Amino acid sequence: MMDESNPYLPYEVEIKETWYETPGERAIKTFKVDFVDSSVWDTWSHKPGQCAMVGRLGVGESMFCISSSPTEEGYLRFSVMKMGKVTRALHQLEVGDTMTVRGPLGNWFPVNEWEGKRIVTIGGGIGQAPLRPVINYVRANRAKYEDLTVLYGSRTSADLCFQEELECLISEEETTCHLSVDVEEESWEHYVGFVPNLLMDVSPSPENAIAVTCGPPVMIKFVTQNLVKLGFEPEQIYTTLENRMKCGIGKCGRCNVGHLYVCKHGPVFSYAQIKDIPEAFA
Repeated sequence: MMDESNPYLPYEVEIKETWYETPGERAIKTFKVDFVDSSVWDTWSHKPGQCAMVGRLGVGESMFCISSSPTEEGYLRFSVMKMGKVTRALHQLEVGDTMTVRGPLGNWFPVNEWEGKRIVTIGGGIGQAPLRPVINYVRANRAKYEDLTVLYGSRTSADLCFQEELECLISEEETTCHLSVDVEEESWEHYVGFVPNLLMDVSPSPENAIAVTCGPPVMIKFVTQNLVKLGFEPEQIYTTLENRMKCGIGKCGRCNVGHLYVCKHGPVFSYAQIKDIPEAFA
């Protein structure tokens, strides 16, 4: 857990592995890190959906979801899209370099409450990163859950994150995985179209089910609407608004959506909590 006596004090982590998930100017790079002080593991505890401030000394820090499940022991993973000053500085780091981590921050997906249910995840682009811990947590505790259905899409096939893991999901007998791209590509064998349309094509049953979605706000908006059309109750639908978190500890007041503050009340919300707050989908 974070040092509650000084929540601004970060942990130092060493980069053990790095790789690029996607190419281009807004490339996504994944970092696999371990605490320099191994005793931190004695008190560290995070759950699927929680976030952390990740930084580079002398440059700054930014908020990212922890993209590894707590069932993946001995390391943390962060998948970072290159967008601004801090993320560009992080992209320059390689194996053996160090970064800083403050966390875990925020609430989490209530995976324990979902035991015995069918789990459906719907992701778009980098929005698959917060869903990855849920997917891998369910996979690691497979006997506690019913069906696992993964829907994931991006603009092009090159923009799909975690491609090796997606291939594993497709081949797993106990998991159903549906992939999509926005525009048809030569040799693409999966769905062509936007993620909300893929959802309607797959039409998962709402019976004894939980749906979890993350991606661009406009995608979340239409995915949640389509889930309701399929018969999902608002209490059966969850999303995360971690991209709105700023300080992460409720001090700056910059992450509000309506009357809610993402760092204090989230970043994980049920659709029932936010369906009447237009800012949540803007």
